[in-house]
Amino acid sequence: MMPANQNPEKHSLYAEGKVSDATINNWVDNYCPLWSRPFLRLSRVDRPIGTWLLLIPCWWGLLIALLYSDGSLLSFDTFWIAFVCLAGSVLMRGAGCTWNDITDKDLDAQVARSRSRPLASGLVSLRASVMWLIFQLILSGMLLVTLSWFAIGVGIFSLLLVVIYPFAKRFTWWPQIFLGLAFNWGILLSWGAYIGSLNLIPIFLYVSGICWTLFYDTIYAHQDKQDDMMVGIKSTALRLGEQTKSWLYLFLFGVIVFNLLSLWQVFLKIDSVVAFIICCLGTFAMGLHLFFQIRKLDIHNPENCLILFRSNRDTGIIFIVALCIAVLIKSGSTF
Repeated sequence: MMPANQNPEKHSLYAEGKVSDATINNWVDNYCPLWSRPFLRLSRVDRPIGTWLLLIPCWWGLLIALLYSDGSLLSFDTFWIAFVCLAGSVLMRGAGCTWNDITDKDLDAQVARSRSRPLASGLVSLRASVMWLIFQLILSGMLLVTLSWFAIGVGIFSLLLVVIYPFAKRFTWWPQIFLGLAFNWGILLSWGAYIGSLNLIPIFLYVSGICWTLFYDTIYAHQDKQDDMMVGIKSTALRLGEQTKSWLYLFLFGVIVFNLLSLWQVFLKIDSVVAFIICCLGTFAMGLHLFFQIRKLDIHNPENCLILFRSNRDTGIIFIVALCIAVLIKSGSTF
């Protein structure tokens, strides 16, 4: 039966295996070989916003490590860690989504937005999904072992968070916290890969990232709240309800405060006022972007929620640009 919120044109697309919340012009559905599409959809390669949201914190951690340690944007170590973050984000996001769909296949079949996913719709078997998961984990492991032993240890520990997250919505109204712990782990990994240890700088930035995840994923969860209530899935969207905007302001405050605390710890070490100001301006610009998301948010409009959720790629890139400029200024480089 066609869900009530799908029009006939969209239904014909889903019948071809396309997923309901993927954009029409995504490259998987338009250019990839037919045999590969179900697996790439299982990894949500056709919906790249999740990869961006996993990658961006990794690059935050690397760039702030460069700022702290007088590192260069152009060194081989920087390039390699950045590449491992990029490829690893694609693979680990894919592995996480595959694991999530394996654990949620019965629940996904009951939710309008997720019932078109390959496993829930029957386009991919459970056995094939498990093999695809293992393949992605093996490739991720091959990338991880090219980093330092400290980074390898940090990376391995993240698997625990990946395993736990899909079950969080079964026992807590705050599964977004577990998502934040997992999605921002790259801050600790990339910092550790470059510095070789951890201190308060990446930890404060990690907490800032968790607040950011609480912000954007609460908006995202409002798309499914009616179906979630029927099937017994918990989320911050259901827990916060009509008070969502007030809580989003609190999450926004957390993003800014912990970001500034991280930058302050860097400033105590590097003593570069211009670099510090640039980073602070980037933090406030990022906060302003989040503020306008709250102003535009209509929690009762799923399309509005999805658009605002996807806009968080730009939120994270704002801070990346500020950090890059600060690193260049501090190292005496020019554009």
